[in-house]
Amino acid sequence: MNREEIAHLLERYDVTPTQQRLDVGEVILATPQHSSADQVLAECKARKFRVSKATVYNTLHLFCERGLLRTVNVDPERQFYDPTVRPHHHFYNMDTGELTDIEPDRVSLNFTGSFPAGTEQRGVDIVIRIGAKGV
Repeated sequence: MNREEIAHLLERYDVTPTQQRLDVGEVILATPQHSSADQVLAECKARKFRVSKATVYNTLHLFCERGLLRTVNVDPERQFYDPTVRPHHHFYNMDTGELTDIEPDRVSLNFTGSFPAGTEQRGVDIVIRIGAKGV
């Protein structure tokens, strides 16, 4: 996805395409990937984009709020941002820190309980933690 396409995408999601939002969007939205906020910031810096850490965090939060990204929490201290917002699950490699998509039809979950009164299911996010054998 090029910068013009990113601008149109932001507008479709009611996000004003400022220079800094386009910069962050170019890093996180242009290709399917899983990145932490710090990784997005580092890539912005590597591309010589003039964005602050606060701008990156605020922009990622806005993109999530508007439905452009989803968050994937792999542990209490690690959060990834995922531009693939359709339902799917993940493998998290605890050795490498890599997050890999799993198509939803590859996972089976059998919930036999009932939901609390006045609630309904809104989604299921599964993260399967993996690592090298024998470690």
